[in-house]
Amino acid sequence: MAIYAIVEVPNPVLKMRAKEIKTVNEGVLRVLDNMKDSLYAANGVGLAAPQIGVSKRLVVIDVDGQYIELINPEIIAREGEQYGPEGCLSVPGVQGMVRRSKKVTVKALNRAGEAFTITGEDLLARAFQHEIDHLDGIIFTELADQLD
Repeated sequence: MAIYAIVEVPNPVLKMRAKEIKTVNEGVLRVLDNMKDSLYAANGVGLAAPQIGVSKRLVVIDVDGQYIELINPEIIAREGEQYGPEGCLSVPGVQGMVRRSKKVTVKALNRAGEAFTITGEDLLARAFQHEIDHLDGIIFTELADQLD
């Protein structure tokens, strides 16, 4: 597998809406595998494909040892509110306080191209929202009340 360099602001790929995956094929699976390696190499919680310079709707997340891959993810339900610190591999050295939903349900495709839903609370919900924002060209610094 390969470890990609993390794209940092102000790279324009981070501000673009990522393209939907039409077919889950070997190329898509290879990118997901390399994203996983890149996530772990960077000691991150989540990584969206635009963060490696690939404008595709792909996300990998690992929260508390629960590794999740999302293809064409979409938030379909939200509940509650949480307010807490966030950082981003594409904005090194910066943290900010961001208001997010406390619980979200995401619809996506898996590696086999099958639709599934997954619900996350607290940190997992925050990670889902943060990474899906990347797919829409939104960086957490645009949502933060405070930046350090």
